[in-house]
Amino acid sequence: MAKERYHHGDLRGALLDAAETLVRERGADGWSLREVSARVGVSPSAAYHHFGSRDALVSVLSEVVLARLGNRLRDAVEAAQEQGPGRLAACGRAYVTWAVEDAAVARLVFRGGATTAQSTISPHPHDVLTSELDRLTESGHLPPGARPGAEFVVWAAIHGLAVLLIDGLVHIDDREGVERQTDRLVFATFNGLARETAPEPDRPTPTTTHTRRLTQSRAPSLAPHTPSSGPRPEAAAEGL
Repeated sequence: MAKERYHHGDLRGALLDAAETLVRERGADGWSLREVSARVGVSPSAAYHHFGSRDALVSVLSEVVLARLGNRLRDAVEAAQEQGPGRLAACGRAYVTWAVEDAAVARLVFRGGATTAQSTISPHPHDVLTSELDRLTESGHLPPGARPGAEFVVWAAIHGLAVLLIDGLVHIDDREGVERQTDRLVFATFNGLARETAPEPDRPTPTTTHTRRLTQSRAPSLAPHTPSSGPRPEAAAEGL
C-alpha cells in the first residue's frame, strides 16, 4: 500500500502507511524515520521534506489514527439500534474493540504527547463522546447537574478497560465477550452519573490538549488597542 501510494504521487501518505505498518510490527518506538523511508523506497532526505523528524511523523500519524477512530465511534453511534444510553454503549464498544484489534497503534496514540496543541483532528473521538452525552442530557436521560465533566468519567471507564485488555492484565476470550463487558461497564458508569442530580461544588475540571485547544479557539480575541500588559477583560481571561 505504501509504495503504491508513493507511485501515485502521494509520498506523504505512503510514509504514514509505512510508519503505521512498522508500529504494528515493532511497537511505537522500535523503528526510525530512515526505516520508514526504506520501506517506501526513497531516500531519508525525501522523507525529511515532509516530516522534519520522527516525532513529527508520529504526531501526524496519531492525528490520522484519532480521526479514523472518531469516524468509527460516530458510525457506531449512528448505526446503533438502541436509543438512550444504548447509543453510549455502542460508542464504548467501538472504542474498546478498536483498541483490542489494533493494540500497537492504540498504544501509540494512548501515550501523552502523541498530538500537539496545533493538531487538527476531525471528527475527534472526544467530540463524538461529548455530543452523545449532550444528546442524553437533552433527552432527559442524564440530569443536567451530572453533565459537566461526564465525558471524562465515561472515557476513564472505557479507556481503562481497553488498556487492561491490551496489556494482558484482563483476559476475555472473544470479541462478543469484550463487547458484553463493555456494555456492562458503560451502563454501570452511566447509572452512576444519572444519580448525580446536582453538581458538587468542589468537582475537579479535567482537561486534555484537545479541550484546551477548543477553549482557546472559543476565547474572544483582545481588541487591537488593548495593551499587552496590565488587566485584561474578564471574558478573555476565562479562556486562558
